[in-house]
Amino acid sequence: MSLNPDTDPAPLNAVEIARMVNSGQLCPVDVVEAALRRVAAIDHELRAFREVWPDQARRAAYELQRIVSTGVNLPLAGVPIGIKATEGIASLHAKRLIAAGCIPIGTTAVPRGTDWQTWGHTDRGPTTNPWRVDRTPGGSSAGSAAAVAAGLVPLATGNDGAGSIRIPAAWCGVLGVKTTNGLLPSVNALNAPGPLARTVADATSYLDAILGTRLAEHLAAPSRGRPIRAVWSVDLGYAEVDQQIARIAHAAANRLAEDGFLQWAEHDLILNDPEPVWKELRTQTSTDKTHPKELHMHNNRQLAELFSAADILVTPTTPYTAHGHAGPGRRLNVALTWAFNVSGHPAASIPAGFAPDNTPVGLQIVAQHNREDLLIRTAAALQHTQPWSSAYKEDAK
Repeated sequence: MSLNPDTDPAPLNAVEIARMVNSGQLCPVDVVEAALRRVAAIDHELRAFREVWPDQARRAAYELQRIVSTGVNLPLAGVPIGIKATEGIASLHAKRLIAAGCIPIGTTAVPRGTDWQTWGHTDRGPTTNPWRVDRTPGGSSAGSAAAVAAGLVPLATGNDGAGSIRIPAAWCGVLGVKTTNGLLPSVNALNAPGPLARTVADATSYLDAILGTRLAEHLAAPSRGRPIRAVWSVDLGYAEVDQQIARIAHAAANRLAEDGFLQWAEHDLILNDPEPVWKELRTQTSTDKTHPKELHMHNNRQLAELFSAADILVTPTTPYTAHGHAGPGRRLNVALTWAFNVSGHPAASIPAGFAPDNTPVGLQIVAQHNREDLLIRTAAALQHTQPWSSAYKEDAK
């Protein structure tokens, strides 16, 4: 069965598309054509893509159809994907996704800004937030987050050097995961790759494809096993955070505690502002995931103590709501995220709800090194407890 020409694939998640392509229920060529129609219909306002590759995507779809017709099953067969422009399809990250069956349809926009904060304008104008066009989607994986939130593609690549996956995930109301630093090669020790996705199952398939893991095994019912021990920190001991944002994020986490999934643990976490350490590490090119202790011994000790008493750390993802296209002013988008680029811990932003201005709010989860499974389990539990809203509009075909 192929897609009806008028059918929009945006409601289908990546796992559904792959299952139906592998079983012959969907033709990857039709899936790609429908995605390209949606990009053509709405990306002139969203500006999520820097470039679109219709001919290349069609060729890849025809080749994939030939492959699956021989009985080969691929975990992400036929899934249209956006590739962050700063990565390109030559990166190991992208190559593994393509090998898993993804079909790149173009590069996603990376707005300008400073070395540690990005927002604002691309060459085509500002990439807009699918929830409010006068607001930024965040950066630097801005186009990837906006494309996923608006249903242009079910998955898009990101990399995170100071919060570049988690911040746009929070402000676009999608899931974003920064993997443990050093799991894949990077040009900078601070950077780590990861997905932007609308569902936990999609993000998990993506992570399994790039890391060779079996995280999908952790998508079982959230009530299974002992509660995950969690520490709440509103500000990490140094950040200025809008209390309204803090309340929304904390309420989402509390729902998991009320359901018995989380068990709160006490730890008075006081980190040093990582700005000077982050800036020093930014100039290095090492891919070693163990940073010199002398650069930030206090934070390392604090986090080690926390993770000896708890499984995860929970915070708001950002200190305030999505700002306008002129920029954040003196405020720091990265205030709650970049400490974990320095420490290397895996972290995710999960949709937590909405601020009164109708912009999404994110809940950040941080786990011990190489414990992406805890991020997946917690994200799956929250999605089960509090299904996420979507910025996808049915009439935008």
